Order: sequence, then C-alpha cells, then structure tokens
Amino acid sequence: MEDIPDDENGAVLRRMRSRGDSLQAARDIDYSVIFPDEQSASTFCRLIVSNGLKVTCRQSDTGGKYPWDVTVIKNMSPSHREIGEMESYLDMLAGPLNGRNDGWGCFRVEDMRPK
Repeated sequence: MEDIPDDENGAVLRRMRSRGDSLQAARDIDYSVIFPDEQSASTFCRLIVSNGLKVTCRQSDTGGKYPWDVTVIKNMSPSHREIGEMESYLDMLAGPLNGRNDGWGCFRVEDMRPK
C-alpha cells in the first residue's frame, strides 16, 4: 500500500481510505482547472483532447476572476503520486493560459477485501 504524504492530497486520500474506499480501484477522477476567459478555457480543452483525455467546459455561476471551469476526466487509481503527476501536467498546460488547478474529486469505490 502506498505511503501517503502529509499534504492536502494526502489528507483527502486518508479520509477516503478511512471511509472504506479502495484506493487501488481505478475510477474516473475529475480534475477542475479554472480560467479567466472562454478563449483560454477552449484552448486548454483542445490541448487536453489532443492528448486523449475526456473534458467538459462550462462557464460557472460563481463569477470572480476564473469563471470558466474545465473538468478533465482521467480513469485511474487515486494514488498520491499519480494525482500529483496529473496536477503538475495540468498546471504545465494551464499556466501559460492563465489557468490554474482547482481541485479533484471522484466517486467512492468500496474496498471489498476482507478486513
């Protein structure tokens, strides 16, 4: 089992594990990347799709400096290392477009292993 570092992602993963989530089970993980304008969000979406990932793009009703929300969907196991790598990858693509990561989430997959 992966040693989970003591940071924000680690806290989420430990909470998931404590609630009976199987961190080894692959599932769709949604990464939110926010942008200040539609053009930046659309350019980012094209980059993501060209790299084989699923994406949705919408204008949020939250207003503020980043009203465009892009959700990048990747099927993977929620491991600390892989989530960190994905967030770094998204930052690399979003940064030049004035975008930034705004978190990730996924549905729970129950750990069916005997306790």
